[in-house]
Amino acid sequence: MKRVDESTRLVIADDHPLFRGALREAGSFEDVAKLLERGGEVDLILLDLTMPGVRGFSGLMYLRAQYPSVPIVVVSANDDPAVIRRCMDFGASGFIPKTLGIEAMRGAIARVFEGGVWTPPDIDLGAGSDAEAADLMARLASLTPQQVRVLMMLSEGLLNKQIAYELDVSEATVKAHVSAILQKLGVESRTQAVIAASKIELGQWPQTAPTSH
Repeated sequence: MKRVDESTRLVIADDHPLFRGALREAGSFEDVAKLLERGGEVDLILLDLTMPGVRGFSGLMYLRAQYPSVPIVVVSANDDPAVIRRCMDFGASGFIPKTLGIEAMRGAIARVFEGGVWTPPDIDLGAGSDAEAADLMARLASLTPQQVRVLMMLSEGLLNKQIAYELDVSEATVKAHVSAILQKLGVESRTQAVIAASKIELGQWPQTAPTSH
């Protein structure tokens, strides 16, 4: 059983300076990625869904794919039950509302270190799921970490050349990633891929699948 003590290595991924306060902290998603890429074992990531560089659940998707062995606890001011359920569906080990008291937050983190999960006790994690959501979730979960980042950048309107520059790869590599994304998501265009990404940003699922124009 792992205890939260002085030797515990946390990454606090939150853009609010008053909320950050651990051994390692980051104010943007790029900071998080760089911090983790530099190496060194991390025991837990506390992630804010709305920090700069994150679009909805995309940051959680990327970190879950890139660092599958590191528990991720989402800490957010948005405690909508649908958002909490989606975080858990995307592989979070817990969800802590920012309104939670410090002692309760400490207990929630300790629960995750013990190998469990923690969500607000009044949330029904089994509600609100449907076949369309489950199918898209599975498709999104099949993306590699780099493909998740490319999808995030497509959603921001970046061109292949710009994505290649940001990721320090060739345009051919970006094109290959885009093709793989389209195939995995079962769509035919970048526009449709962005529509799929918009669903994970909003945490909402329309009754019928939108079409690309």
